Amino acid sequence: MAERKRAAITAVGHYLPENRLTNADLEEMVETNDEWIRTRTGIEERRILKDDDKASAFMGSEAAKEVLEQRGLSGEDIDVIVFATVTPDYLFPATACLVQKEIGASNAYAFDLSAACSGFLFALTTGANFIESGRAQKVLVIGADKMSSIIDYTDRSTCILFGDGAGAVLLEPSGNENGIIDYIHRSEGDTNLSLYQPAGGSLNPASEQTVADRLHYAKQDGRTVFKKATVGMADVSAEILKDNDLTADDVDWLVPHQANLRIIDATANRMGLDNEKVMVNIDKYGNTTAATIPLCLYDWKDKLDEGDNLILAAFGGGYTWGSIYVKWGGK
Repeated sequence: MAERKRAAITAVGHYLPENRLTNADLEEMVETNDEWIRTRTGIEERRILKDDDKASAFMGSEAAKEVLEQRGLSGEDIDVIVFATVTPDYLFPATACLVQKEIGASNAYAFDLSAACSGFLFALTTGANFIESGRAQKVLVIGADKMSSIIDYTDRSTCILFGDGAGAVLLEPSGNENGIIDYIHRSEGDTNLSLYQPAGGSLNPASEQTVADRLHYAKQDGRTVFKKATVGMADVSAEILKDNDLTADDVDWLVPHQANLRIIDATANRMGLDNEKVMVNIDKYGNTTAATIPLCLYDWKDKLDEGDNLILAAFGGGYTWGSIYVKWGGK
């Protein structure tokens, strides 16, 4: 049997809005304080896209342009665009199609993927499958969310958590043993709707009443989601180590979804990892949903060496969760 092609991450790009929303700013908006936020979440500030005429497509396009520049490519070189988001510019067309036009990717087909905070992981393995099958040579995977567009800044249970941002990676055939090695993805239908946006979909379309009742904002049962996420991310990360005969010593970096520092710590502890092997930037950006993992890869890209073993892990609404084993490099 022919050896399966591997998809390698060959470039990483990002976009972050300039405007910062600090914990001190939130103290003026809701009943909270800096110490409470930092000790319970690890967040000190988050970025907010203030421009009324810009949203997820803009941020994703900027991150994609940086990827193309890094690799010396034009948009016409891209075969597929997979865009992970829960804050699309429109319900349709797909935000990926807006990016495709903006970057001049005239030869690519493009689509969105919705898996909440696990969106980038699910999009990454979807893109990798195109590479592994030989159907594509260059796949652009983007995670971007303008969470400020669906956050109620009178609800202290959610407004302290989220920020805006985008990250993007390019997938290409590896050419060696590096690349995406293995993944585990899981879902469990959250019929109790512990984390969701009540209105705006086909079940509860927009109306004067839904707007008056503030149902177009994200709602969360924080305690329930925290418990699920802590167990889910830790379990699946330990499982992917076992499946690939890896120990903590073999792991160079844990790249966790940046939802809560306590969830990140629980995952690292379950894997037996020291803190210096864990990528953490939640203090600067908060939870940018589908953008957290590629933003980590961007911030650490200059510290990554060829052949480094990375474990990517996330948990999101749905529920959705998963982990990916990546051996860095390959192009």
